[in-house]
Amino acid sequence: QVRLVESGGGLGQAGGSLRLSCAASGRAFRNYAMGWFRQAPGKEVEFVTAISWDSGWTSYSDSVKGRFTISRDNAKNTLYLQMNSLKPEDTAVYYCAADSTRYSGSRDYAEYQYRGQGTQVSVSS
Repeated sequence: QVRLVESGGGLGQAGGSLRLSCAASGRAFRNYAMGWFRQAPGKEVEFVTAISWDSGWTSYSDSVKGRFTISRDNAKNTLYLQMNSLKPEDTAVYYCAADSTRYSGSRDYAEYQYRGQGTQVSVSS
């Protein structure tokens, strides 16, 4: 069992930055590929980015590529999402998720075995 707790959300301005964290407890964090997903009001859950257990592989959605950076610190059991050049369309609840079955993270939220409760990010124009 892995428990994931997101933090760092809040209100940001267009063009500004926010940094999300996802603290993991339970089984060895370093064994899991990790992903960030988001859900805007009235929309489906959307893939944002993912990272392999050893940080050797990352993937980004086209909508955040070049603006967001995923990283992890296995010694601290923490996943990060650095969000720069924020846009109002980045407004959503952001979720982190853990997957023990593959080296690289999936773009399918349903394939992750563990998920956090989410943190709200709101970007004003």
